[in-house]
Amino acid sequence: MTPDTKTPPVSSPMGRPLLDRADERVRHEAGVAGAIRAFVTRVRSGDLGSLPVIVGLLIIWTVFQALNPIFLSSNNLVNLLFDLSTVGVISLGIVCVLLLGQIDLSVGSMSGFASALVGVLWVNEGWPIAVAIVAALALGAAVGTLYAFFLNRFGMPSFVSTLSGLLAILGLQLYILGSTGSINLPYDSWIVDFGQILTMPDWVAYALVALAGLATFALGARNAARRKAAGLSSRSTASLLLQAGTLVVVLEALAWYLNRDRGVPWMFGLFVALVLVMQYALTRTKWGRSMFAVGGNQEAARRAGINVRLIYASAFALCSSLAALGGVLAASRLASASQQAGTGDVNLNAIAAAVIGGTSLFGGRGSAYSALLGIIVIQSIASGLTLLNLSSSLRYMITGGVLAIAVIVDSLARRSRVSHGRA
Repeated sequence: MTPDTKTPPVSSPMGRPLLDRADERVRHEAGVAGAIRAFVTRVRSGDLGSLPVIVGLLIIWTVFQALNPIFLSSNNLVNLLFDLSTVGVISLGIVCVLLLGQIDLSVGSMSGFASALVGVLWVNEGWPIAVAIVAALALGAAVGTLYAFFLNRFGMPSFVSTLSGLLAILGLQLYILGSTGSINLPYDSWIVDFGQILTMPDWVAYALVALAGLATFALGARNAARRKAAGLSSRSTASLLLQAGTLVVVLEALAWYLNRDRGVPWMFGLFVALVLVMQYALTRTKWGRSMFAVGGNQEAARRAGINVRLIYASAFALCSSLAALGGVLAASRLASASQQAGTGDVNLNAIAAAVIGGTSLFGGRGSAYSALLGIIVIQSIASGLTLLNLSSSLRYMITGGVLAIAVIVDSLARRSRVSHGRA
């Protein structure tokens, strides 16, 4: 082919040129090699996605497995999944407010107060456990809505309002627990079994993985059909089948490995289900697109007709509700509600998990998967150090270092996106 020869634009099955491939001045990659080149280009331009956290997680697992072969045993991994689910649910709410460039510093106190409220209403007052849980979640939503009201009506920074909420909610937690300071939950209740014992039957875990693969292919095929109808390029059926098949094979292998011990915890299954629902809402709904728009540029979103105040209210309400749910799960895990619930490193771990997982502190970038990946990193560090019988002080220092690296990577990636015109 001579230098003057032009490559004809790719055409649709109907013979019309595809709209996103019509400009011959733009390089369009095709095939496996093209996909690899496109991936390298995105990384070099600062669009890193989940790559840094996945690489970091592999390094952490390799180091701890080399130091202690028990680390990646099925029994330890099951315990790890039980432990990470409680803070993971709280971190999922943090992702919502970070996407808007905001913060909620009271999620730890909200989780502790929710666990105390459930204990008081259920054990001391005799309420049905389901009603007590709903009351805790409703109160969490009300608190989040109050934060949004302060932001929308008075312009109070979320840092200040949620810091005030942290102190006030902690005081309420101490007040309702009274002089005893703790409430033990009945060990013969389903809620305690859910947090400590219950795991999925083997066939359920395998079936859910197969369902996840089917859903991945169905959503991909639906998106491809829409792009074809709009005259845009789309992924082939073969590539969609390869993606879904790879996902199923990897997850089925993990399920098989966990089933060698106790199996996949139902609590972790709930956490993953919440992550998937949140990811779908963020990427496939008008509300999700509005979240990214407001986080990217609030004024531009307002001029585009987005109800910015409503978006803030929904994000803060959802964040506090998920914090309350995380507190309920923590109570079921510990079989108690105490004055120490929600204190310590719960607050910081929830925020750190969202940031380490890839959600930007600058707003407008992130995903629900950030909470899942980030909390796996944090809990892996904690589990590995515990198996090595090392001081918890090292866990704080290592987690702090990982958080600092994540923020630096995010800042550098943002600078690179700006320089490449992809911000």
